[in-house]
Amino acid sequence: MNDNIERLGFDEWFRDKIDPTKLENFKLARVISVNKNSFVVSTGQKDIYAELTGKFLFSSDSSEDFPTVGDWVYTQLFDDDSLAIIHEIFPRKSLLKRKTPGKKIEYQLIAANIDKAIIMQSLDSNFNLRRLERYLVMINESKITPVIFLSKSDLIGQDEIESKINDIYKIIPDIKITAFSNNNLQDIENIKALFTLSETYCLLGSSGVGKTTLLNNLIHQDLYKTQAIREKDGRGKHTTTRRELIVLENGAIIIDSPGMRELGIISIESGLDNTFNEIAELSEQCRFADCTHTIEEGCAVLKALEEGIISKERYQNYIKMYKESLYNEMSYYEKRQKDKKFGKFMHTYMKNKKDK
Repeated sequence: MNDNIERLGFDEWFRDKIDPTKLENFKLARVISVNKNSFVVSTGQKDIYAELTGKFLFSSDSSEDFPTVGDWVYTQLFDDDSLAIIHEIFPRKSLLKRKTPGKKIEYQLIAANIDKAIIMQSLDSNFNLRRLERYLVMINESKITPVIFLSKSDLIGQDEIESKINDIYKIIPDIKITAFSNNNLQDIENIKALFTLSETYCLLGSSGVGKTTLLNNLIHQDLYKTQAIREKDGRGKHTTTRRELIVLENGAIIIDSPGMRELGIISIESGLDNTFNEIAELSEQCRFADCTHTIEEGCAVLKALEEGIISKERYQNYIKMYKESLYNEMSYYEKRQKDKKFGKFMHTYMKNKKDK
């Protein structure tokens, strides 16, 4: 196997999925940048502008059928390897996605083939356990290992930092947490040591938490713009507007993503259970198998809430995400059914038109 693509994260899991017959006509490449409908892929030797085939576009039914950053794809190269045509997406190890922002019910792909997802919050007004839980649900649903970075550690005292870390451990006991400051060179060196050769990481977090500054520190260049933070609410503007894959000096791979103020969720049953595992375990003791944990008699979750075994805030966040996901899932299913009916109508219409 080509050493160049192995350096981009093509490991044994992917090698087992190769179709040798396809390699006779296609080259494997990794999607390193997506900006609306344009792509850049890498063969490990060079970065190449890429387009989708007409057949690919025609046969794709939803956003999940399109390439995203981190995907491996079968490509054909043209014009002295200056243009790549994407024919097919290679099997995905993992796929991180969320509901599109606003009222539209559709999936928005964040990144594919991620080994570890880094949730970044700052230790100022951005620190929020409930938002952290939402990220964890999305990550756990995708069966990706979560890691937490807490930035701006220079703004508060050590006792307060430890208090906030302990608050996280109360809800996620085994997670890796690192507090740091982008202004501390030793902290940056410690962060670098956490990244492993050829593993793919995705950097997630709200605008203004210091993701772009951290990235610039890791690559020793100011390649990415930073924006000032509003004093009123501690929020930043969206610095990153597209998703990009970056290879660090030590060979680790980072996918940067735009800051997400709205983190809509959809179809997150396993992610919800893994994030709120104590509620999932209690639900097995409920009188009714289809208990909603809201009004039913004999509900073990409500009993635990009354007895203070689970906190009111954690319970409310669980119920909120559970209801939100159900609503979005139903709406998405209805939309897909309408899309299929419309597709059949157009197929019949075009067929009849040809026959006339």
